[in-house]
Amino acid sequence: MGLLGYIYKMNFLSHFYFDRNTTNANIVIGTVLPDLLKNANKNWNVHPEKYPELFQQAHLQPILTGWKRHLQVDILFHSSDFFNIKTQELKQLLLPILKDTPVRPSFLAHIGVELLLDHLLVQHQKIAIYSFYDQLEAADHQHLTEFIHQCKISDSSLFFKFLNSFKSSRYLLSYQKLENISYALQRICMRLWERPFTEKTTYQLTSILEFYKNQLEVDFMIIFEEIENRLT
Repeated sequence: MGLLGYIYKMNFLSHFYFDRNTTNANIVIGTVLPDLLKNANKNWNVHPEKYPELFQQAHLQPILTGWKRHLQVDILFHSSDFFNIKTQELKQLLLPILKDTPVRPSFLAHIGVELLLDHLLVQHQKIAIYSFYDQLEAADHQHLTEFIHQCKISDSSLFFKFLNSFKSSRYLLSYQKLENISYALQRICMRLWERPFTEKTTYQLTSILEFYKNQLEVDFMIIFEEIENRLT
């Protein structure tokens, strides 16, 4: 699988931010497990948070804690004024370059804001990408296998094949360069639309992301602080 063939939902680093200081690797992998599962197989649609009685064992609790944290962060982020304002601002910048393409500006703005936030977290050294990968490596394989089986996913080998490739590729390191974010956005759009961008559009997208990153950079930590204060 190619470097960016993994991408389905990508703001792993923003989710990691809220558990960046934990020493429990099983919590960290739980925090990103919803997106890892969807990347491995888009048809896996599981909701362990609805069946806590299946995960009462002490060794499964940290993974479930991380899973619930992921869901809570998503709700707080996507319902925030910050997210709505920033996506509308980026959407307006994208409209001119997308007018002759099938790509929905609101869709691209949504993902673009998420990826720019990941990029800024790394650029401002709010998180360390290698620390994230170290935590994934340290997560207990047996505990994770049991958790996945309790989610009624029988083919855990498919998940671990994806997870091992995800870890070894270190593709999140590419988030340090804006042109790689443009390429990632193009790849996502290719899953939904045939020939979404021309080479010129991709170049223009990089320029817009560079421009908007400078605006977002002024107050981007506000949303992380707001969410952190509201997490239970």
